[in-house]
Amino acid sequence: MAFDPALYVVSDVHGHLDVLTTALEEAGLIDEDHHWCGGNARLWFLGDLFDRGTNGAGIVELIMRLADEAVSDNGTVDALLGNHEILMLGARKFGDTDVLDEDGNSRNFTMWWHLNGGRDEDVERLTERQLSWLRNRPVMAYVADHLLVHTDTTEYANYGRSIQAVNRAVKRILRSSDHEKWWTLFRRLTFRHRFELEDGPAQAAAMLDFFGGSQLVHGHSTIPDRLGIPGEQVNGARRYCEDMVLCVDGGIYQNGPCLVVSLPADESALHHDEETGVRVNEAVSE
Repeated sequence: MAFDPALYVVSDVHGHLDVLTTALEEAGLIDEDHHWCGGNARLWFLGDLFDRGTNGAGIVELIMRLADEAVSDNGTVDALLGNHEILMLGARKFGDTDVLDEDGNSRNFTMWWHLNGGRDEDVERLTERQLSWLRNRPVMAYVADHLLVHTDTTEYANYGRSIQAVNRAVKRILRSSDHEKWWTLFRRLTFRHRFELEDGPAQAAAMLDFFGGSQLVHGHSTIPDRLGIPGEQVNGARRYCEDMVLCVDGGIYQNGPCLVVSLPADESALHHDEETGVRVNEAVSE
């Protein structure tokens, strides 16, 4: 009887290479020398490899190497672009050139890169091959009936009527010198919390109907922020929005864990309220 290969997701590692490698080793995906040992498993990073930590470049190097190593075992290692990748690439391309945003305010990529914890000495280590790899990453993926995205927003639908169309549109922007389109893309990928509004379930259902999948999986909005708890209390992913949405951002820069989540997630992989034992999405009022 054939079984689909195991699927794992991890998001928002934000330059914390040592924490990431420890989590991947504990998940049985890399060995103690940080080489792939996950067989034919599929591992997806959901964006935000940079900022707030010191070694985003090292994380890119690790992912690219693991992707090469996994191929020999029929495994897959890949990554989505998050807003911090767009910001970093924009800072490298446009520097501190000002642009007026849709509210008429002057903004520039370098300023926002530094405000978000960007480290010049980190990205200066990136090679042209690594930069090209980043520019060619998708922003959405459909894997094993899961819709993988970076942020909890419906803004992706502004770029196309299918996952393939959205990814093509984003790649065209990243190959262009259109400052305004770059900035709009960055801003749209910073939007969040769309599925926690009153019409959140309807919006999540529409995203899944539109792009495919039975569950939307994202990072970007940290579990400590959403639940108002210290990062140390996070012990699993957060399922919410009538179980249609799963957040896997443990808040690594808030002393939360680097969550390597196996999909589909079972009860043991969900965050539980420490006092009541009730599932968080049932206990928290939105």
